Amino acid sequence: MPVIAARGLTLTIGATTILKGIDLTVAPGETLALLGHSGSGKSSLMAVLSGLERASGGSLAVAGADFAALDEDALALARRGRIGIVLQAFHLLPTMTALENVATPLELAGQADAWTVAARELEAVGLGHRLDHYPAQLSGGEQQRVAIARALAPRPALLFADEPTGNLDGATGAAIVDLLFTRRAEAGATLVLITHDAELAARADRVITLADGHIVADRRAG
Repeated sequence: MPVIAARGLTLTIGATTILKGIDLTVAPGETLALLGHSGSGKSSLMAVLSGLERASGGSLAVAGADFAALDEDALALARRGRIGIVLQAFHLLPTMTALENVATPLELAGQADAWTVAARELEAVGLGHRLDHYPAQLSGGEQQRVAIARALAPRPALLFADEPTGNLDGATGAAIVDLLFTRRAEAGATLVLITHDAELAARADRVITLADGHIVADRRAG
């Protein structure tokens, strides 16, 4: 069963149609890059596929859930445990330590061993010695490592990464991409990477290029 199955997806906000009939099927374990310039619709497509935005039309099944049939509250519940998201700006809570940033969402979801799992995930991204540090005490690369640990801690079927190196220098960004691909493989998650960087997109098994709300190319590595 595909982890993502979209047919005729549209997204209209106000008088502007952003996504214009997207057909997309993604297999479990696949790494997929959504490539396009600013305004192409790639981040909007990620928002719809991840349940952060409701499609205006079309059908969408994600990790076994019919996203097109769910209201906003139901979408939030459907995302829990199924979907992890890593964003360019990290989005860590500044008043929480690295360990708290990873453990608290697990605890709120009812996971009994949340703190043990969080510590293990932070160790896996090389931050076992920084568990008690706050985001302001961490470098950009370290903050993104915390974000990766937080996204993968629930063992989601799907991991979305939206311009994950956008706030990082070249060397740090390269290390984060290596870590992202390594950890998603170890977790067995499907990865959807949103980027404007063709070289980064080429790291994925499959590259889908968007322009003006349409898929204009779909190619596989090799």
